[in-house]
Amino acid sequence: MTAVTASDARRAFVLNGTPEAAALQAASRRPVLARVALWASVAFLALLGVAWVAPDVLAPYDPLAVDLRAILALPSPAHPLGTDDAGRDVLSRLIHGAGASLSIGFGATVIGAIGGCMFGIVAGLGPRWLDAVIMRAVDCLVAVPDILLALIVISIAGGGTFNALVAVGIASIPSYARIIRAQAHQVKVAPYIEAARTLGLSGLDVAARHVFPNAFRPLIPVIALRVGGAIGAGAGLSFLGLGAQPPQAEWGAMISAGRNFLVNDPYLVLWPALAVTVTVLAIGVVAREIKQRLEGRAD
Repeated sequence: MTAVTASDARRAFVLNGTPEAAALQAASRRPVLARVALWASVAFLALLGVAWVAPDVLAPYDPLAVDLRAILALPSPAHPLGTDDAGRDVLSRLIHGAGASLSIGFGATVIGAIGGCMFGIVAGLGPRWLDAVIMRAVDCLVAVPDILLALIVISIAGGGTFNALVAVGIASIPSYARIIRAQAHQVKVAPYIEAARTLGLSGLDVAARHVFPNAFRPLIPVIALRVGGAIGAGAGLSFLGLGAQPPQAEWGAMISAGRNFLVNDPYLVLWPALAVTVTVLAIGVVAREIKQRLEGRAD
């Protein structure tokens, strides 16, 4: 989106007090707000990265340390976000819980993207009968909600953080496969693919050097956006008791434990729920920026 020019400013002066002037002024503020949102999101995600890699640098207490003298304490200088039903510092648990939640989000996204790319490329470049078999199976799986597929996987493999990660990743494979297969169909009929074949490159070389890189490019912003969805799905599984298990610090598990004290201390649910929400929103803002830059657009 372009900045407002001098002629636009003069026009706003002439139209001062009219709906057109209000719209023009709103458009002039929008790029600034978008940049502020982007940099705030980047800063927040960078802080989460530190919490993931080195949580002890940020956390003031041991997230598993029990203090029976401070059970359900309200926010104070000693405990900025209060304590839970075992006297554990909520801020420390939030910081350490970022690692588990982000591990599920990024790990599940990697599994889903790799599996989806494998099936999508094979379906897009393979013979018609193989394409039909793979895509009919994918269509059947897409008809089932991702969270239900994840629950089916967990019912077979069992609960736990790692199994939740794998379950969410497997559940996302069909949607990735559809996208990459559609892109592969478009790329394989491009003129430069025909030129590469004319030069004598084998089908495997054409797929590796030309088809896959160009088919994968539009998937990058989708992958970035799906990280947030995977974090939310992982938190949902932990909330149901199928992901991270107590006393491990993980945002979904913290929400599940805090719901029993909503009347006495609603902050136990508020802080981890807010952490999930802000993280998903920040990832969405960054994914939007990535998409715009790949398309050659910028605010």
